Amino acid sequence: MEILPNAIAVIDPKIENSKYPFNQLAGVGVVFKLIQALSIKLNLDEKEYLKYLDLVCLGTISDIVPLVDENRVIAKLGLKLIETHRNMGLKSLIISSGYKTINSNTISFGIAPRVNACGRMGFADNALKLFITKDIKEIQELTQTLNNYNRERQDTEKKIFEEAIKEIEENNEDNKEVIILSKENWHHGVIGIVSSKITDMYLKPSILLCEEDGICKGSGRSVQGLDLHEALCKASKNLEKYGGHAMAVGLSLKKEKLELFKKDINNYIKNLELKEIEQVVDIDMEVTLKDLSVDIVKELSKLEPFGEANRIPNFLIKNLKIDSIRALTGGKHLKLSLRDEKLKIDAIGFNIGELANEYKLNEKVDIVGNLEINSYNGIESIQMNIKDIKKSL
Repeated sequence: MEILPNAIAVIDPKIENSKYPFNQLAGVGVVFKLIQALSIKLNLDEKEYLKYLDLVCLGTISDIVPLVDENRVIAKLGLKLIETHRNMGLKSLIISSGYKTINSNTISFGIAPRVNACGRMGFADNALKLFITKDIKEIQELTQTLNNYNRERQDTEKKIFEEAIKEIEENNEDNKEVIILSKENWHHGVIGIVSSKITDMYLKPSILLCEEDGICKGSGRSVQGLDLHEALCKASKNLEKYGGHAMAVGLSLKKEKLELFKKDINNYIKNLELKEIEQVVDIDMEVTLKDLSVDIVKELSKLEPFGEANRIPNFLIKNLKIDSIRALTGGKHLKLSLRDEKLKIDAIGFNIGELANEYKLNEKVDIVGNLEINSYNGIESIQMNIKDIKKSL
């Protein structure tokens, strides 16, 4: 059993024998509940703690905790508070991100990456300053700073990803049970993101480490069915420190122990004789174009906020003919115009632009993805964000 610190109180809903009814709060949620409890104890008005729900919502969605129970309430009410633009710094960041609608998607893909980029690049205080300052000039400067950090993070991430892929392909690392890569000058704040991308790409657990002064330190990501933290426990004799959970871990070890660690953890996973991992896209419903309308797609927003344990619904549409197909943004994304006998739908596939060469005009395809509303020149239309595509049978 883990030894608790010698403290007046330990506030943790996940602690053994905890009587708190919900143990999936993000760290910011735990802080909020403490503030709420203190406010109630001091007979303060509810507004004295509810006014922080916008930032608690931001942290909860960003931390990718399950959006159920209290987390769902926090996210739902927090998004409503964000819409009022009480926090000037948060308002400025939303505007700069280009998002027009405030929902969980805005937080996950527009705001969280910019806030996280500060910490990943080593300047977390700038995000804090943005959210507490009232000075307009400082808000503008800090917003630009966060955007710059995010671009720097993206560039660093891309460089590390390309180097990692090159090493995997050259050394056949993808033939091993777990992909483990270590290199000097890899930014420790970014390698966790790259590890996640590599795991998604090869459908294998991966660990990326940066080497500095004889110590290898980094992060790992796993696949469904493999508890990576348990695997670290079994190979812990070669580690200095480690922690995390089934799907994500952090660790450090001496460089001289790296090969021993690789051997031990690969042997452990191999002996588990896990089933081959296949990428699966869950489908909630099969529909046809005649089933859809702008009003029906808008109704889906009632299921918000979307996130972990409450994902955006995926729909399958079969036998659509390709009217047009092209790659966007230097070949990064895929853009399609599709139709059945009478109706049309536009579709976009992010980060699958290479598929533009695999399909031809008038070919029939089946697509799976999220339905969303695209507004252009005041005209609303339905668009699908593609999660998977294949030729129709």
